Amino acid sequence: MEPSSGIVSLTLAAQAGAVHEADFRILYDATSPPLRAYLLHVCRRPDVADDLLQETYCRYLMRRHPVMDESQTRSWLFRIATNLLHDRVRVRSRADVVVPEMVERGVAPNLESRLDVQSTLRQLKPRERELLWLAYVEGMNHEEIATATGLRALSIKILLFRARRKAALLLAPKTRFA
Repeated sequence: MEPSSGIVSLTLAAQAGAVHEADFRILYDATSPPLRAYLLHVCRRPDVADDLLQETYCRYLMRRHPVMDESQTRSWLFRIATNLLHDRVRVRSRADVVVPEMVERGVAPNLESRLDVQSTLRQLKPRERELLWLAYVEGMNHEEIATATGLRALSIKILLFRARRKAALLLAPKTRFA
């Protein structure tokens, strides 16, 4: 069985209220690595990312779902994870979300530029990091990001533009005046 057909059969099984372990394993194996990377990037704490990942799949399994294809299922999971992130920010102190302990996974040409990118990402708001991650790491389009975040597609375009511009300004070389 191909992974995508397993995801579709899991969605259909979830609608009927019965999910087989093998179908869930296919879905989990296909979606958990990018979902965990997203959570880790936004919250910056592996323990919190793991808790939110587990809660995302629990909530997914506890709800009846409309008929969805693989892309829609993936967006739905990102939507659940995003809502959990937002809930955590509202309930917990801001310190839980912005602890800069995680080493970024991206490959930079040299240590200095990698540190610049890490420093820049820490200066962005969680929503800005979230949007940049979904767009450039996950490769989602505006509609998919809108589904994942619960925002309107037109809002995504504007917010993503602002996040890119802010990141570019933070990364721009600082000129010194003598």
